[in-house]
Amino acid sequence: MMHEDGSQTSLTTGDEKCLTRRQMLKSFGAGAVAATIGASVPRAFASVGSLSTAHDDHASPIPEGWANQSVTPRAAAFNLTDVRLLEGPFRQAQERDGRYLLQLEPDRLLHNFRVNAGLTPKAPVYGGWESVQPWVDIRCHGHTLGHFLSACSLMFAATGDQRFKQRSDYIVMELRDCQDAMKTGIVCAFPDGEAPFHDIVDATRFVGVPWYTMHKIFAGLRDAYLHTNNRMALDVLVKLSDWAIATTQKLSDAQFQRMLDTEHGGMNEVLADVYALTRESRFLALAEHFCHRALLDPLAQKRDTLDGLHSNTQIPKVIGFNRLYELTGQEDYRAASRFFWRTIVDNRTFATGGNADREHFFPPADFLQHLGSAKTMETCCTYNMLKLTRMLFALDPSATYADYYERALYNSILASQDPDSGMMTYFQPTRPGYLKLYCTPTDSFWCCTGSGMENHAKYGDSIYFHAANALYVNLFIPSTLAWREKGLTITQTTRFPEQDRTRLQLTTQKPVNLTVNVRHPSWCQAVTITVNGRRWAKSRQPGKYVAVNRVWHTGDIVEVHLPMTLRTEPLPGNANVVAILYGPIVLAGRLGRKGITPGADIIVNERTYGDVLNDEVDVPVLIGDSHEIVRKIKPSPESALMFDTTGIGHPRDVSLMPYYRVVHERYNLYWKLIKPGDVDRKLSRS
Repeated sequence: MMHEDGSQTSLTTGDEKCLTRRQMLKSFGAGAVAATIGASVPRAFASVGSLSTAHDDHASPIPEGWANQSVTPRAAAFNLTDVRLLEGPFRQAQERDGRYLLQLEPDRLLHNFRVNAGLTPKAPVYGGWESVQPWVDIRCHGHTLGHFLSACSLMFAATGDQRFKQRSDYIVMELRDCQDAMKTGIVCAFPDGEAPFHDIVDATRFVGVPWYTMHKIFAGLRDAYLHTNNRMALDVLVKLSDWAIATTQKLSDAQFQRMLDTEHGGMNEVLADVYALTRESRFLALAEHFCHRALLDPLAQKRDTLDGLHSNTQIPKVIGFNRLYELTGQEDYRAASRFFWRTIVDNRTFATGGNADREHFFPPADFLQHLGSAKTMETCCTYNMLKLTRMLFALDPSATYADYYERALYNSILASQDPDSGMMTYFQPTRPGYLKLYCTPTDSFWCCTGSGMENHAKYGDSIYFHAANALYVNLFIPSTLAWREKGLTITQTTRFPEQDRTRLQLTTQKPVNLTVNVRHPSWCQAVTITVNGRRWAKSRQPGKYVAVNRVWHTGDIVEVHLPMTLRTEPLPGNANVVAILYGPIVLAGRLGRKGITPGADIIVNERTYGDVLNDEVDVPVLIGDSHEIVRKIKPSPESALMFDTTGIGHPRDVSLMPYYRVVHERYNLYWKLIKPGDVDRKLSRS
């Protein structure tokens, strides 16, 4: 079934061949480092100066001087091929995700693509969002295939396991066959084929979210090219992009903007990526057309108009704004993306790093009103916020971005996977006494199932960043880094967050003069760094980097001590409702398994969140102010990162554990604080 020749197709322009991914890596020096786009991609990708066009008959030259307007990031992520996870919770999550990817059948995901192309399907279609009501009318058919293609490509890069490349190659070949049969350049799985796009052009009713779905297919092809070096994927992607141009070219600017009122994913981002790969300016022009002015304009003016807007519709647009800033240097794109990130993280985010309720932003003053919802913190929203965060970090390597990334990665993304089944959450409820619910393996295929496939494949993409002569250590995750250009290997061994320290051991081909920047997290008052057993520095500047500059030799060891303490964080606007954290880790109260039978939290329909398993559970309140309760929470002998309240819970004390470990049980994230006198009055009334 799998065919290795999918990656051998060559793209030519006259006598000139399009550069391979490996050639691209060799053709750029350290000063032309790529920005981080979505997942971890080859460093040459963002720089557009040396890529030849793949289709000369359609070529539209880049205006003179255009490439000089692109922005060179100050830092870049390493390729996923350069980083390998070592044993720990992230490696375990990656392996579970890999097993799930290998269980899925590509031919079932390809079913509707072949039907639309007039080809005989090779296997029955999957259920859920791929084929079953009530999801048919939102037109997401095929989105899973796009995510799956990205995830397999990412997993191949992250692990080197050829089975993932075989699946990626096979899907690309199948999409090529479907594209050839369709003859227009499109590949899609919608039950009515191209009809939704014709409706757009004819200004008739726009049905569903087809551009949102198409974005996943575009992105899957991009990732297959970048992470597996499949040249055929780029060919299919370019033809698909030309189809998008042909489909929308009749639209006036006003019609195009009306079309963008409907969720359209990150079409501006992925088309900007196609431009970066081909240097054909028509793709950049279409990327800019896909920028929704109703969001871009107020954000560029630093106005927050997000109340009531669909969260996961907006975040991918902003990722695209930032990508276009990287390629054009236009200040409105930069201003919009930075202001959006700051607004979400500072004003619209729960303690775990997630945001929104029922997928929509609400006024920051209304957090308490939404705390009882079972549909808060959609996982896809955090997936996209992390993509935006790492892009912003590359432009401005600030520990503030890395702090948020760490928080959301541990408390939302790592927390989103069921360690037993490997399945993923849609929402992560803040409702007191509720629980996490997960998708089924083959009958759900939610948006968060698709992004979840990618989440656990790319944990290595932001542990380390680099500049010309500097390394940034952002995350304390056991891993190895091969910095090939420097002849340097770094092995990070740690049990963080179970232990408050990490160790970096260097192996060099020859002595190397380098600054190692170690993040001093905002949650840590003082960080101590030793080099080869001798104290190098003690930092008392949370939210900064500690620079360790020296000539490094094989066997050098850097040890970092990051003391972790308990603290509270108030629910925005509500000082007497708090979350409890230990270092960066959000602690959840364990409230038992009432009403939960084995498998009950694996559900088909994400819309039933909050409508099932609603057994009443008593949620304690905590007695005292923030300082008092922190003093009376004690480590539990049961396990690392487990704690118990001591005499401050009413009507009972409670056990606390990391939210990312909570599974198959009820929990509470935010606690109401009451004064001792209020308890006495309550008891006297009863």
